[in-house]
Amino acid sequence: MQHAAFPIRLNPDHWIDAIFSARAARTGGIVRRAVPWVHREIGRDRFVEEVRRRGFHLVRCGSQYVVICSKDGLKIIC
Repeated sequence: MQHAAFPIRLNPDHWIDAIFSARAARTGGIVRRAVPWVHREIGRDRFVEEVRRRGFHLVRCGSQYVVICSKDGLKIIC
């Protein structure tokens, strides 16, 4: 039985396209996804590869991946 909050996609490429075609990703905003969902849908390595390929930044905070969809430098304040 699949969990309603995490719909299963049959094709990892479609999943990637959906995430990175979101308005936030296209306009330099923030995209976040649950770690278990990412691991189940495409796997950690593929996700990291896709974020890196775009020149974005990836942070893990608790059970969430946070993608900062900007190629600008990143400075952690606190």
